[in-house]
Amino acid sequence: MSTDTTASVSTHVLDTSIGRPAASVPVRLATRPGSTAGWEPLGGSVTDADGRCADLPALPEGTAQVRLDFDTEAYFAREADGPAAPPAAGETFFPEVAITFTVRPGEHHHVPLLLSPFGYSVYRGS
Repeated sequence: MSTDTTASVSTHVLDTSIGRPAASVPVRLATRPGSTAGWEPLGGSVTDADGRCADLPALPEGTAQVRLDFDTEAYFAREADGPAAPPAAGETFFPEVAITFTVRPGEHHHVPLLLSPFGYSVYRGS
């Protein structure tokens, strides 16, 4: 049994429209102790070349819910200038993706985001 009282979070963003990791996606993290409490912004990060955020802020003790906000509009605007730009380069139906989920103390929560200009999916990874 774990004696750790805090949860941890990581994420990974994959651009399914081009079949590769989504680099340089701004990600913000906020927490709250329960669904009736207000959100406490903790900071953020930017995905690396592999689409991962290695330096998301640590969650404070007592965190029950987490929100990850992905700035997809900024990402797709940058991709429109790249050599592997998809057909709808620069366009996105979802300018921001906000994922809210429950965490358990002592557990790690990996939340991959599969992204395209007109859709996304998310799941709890390992």
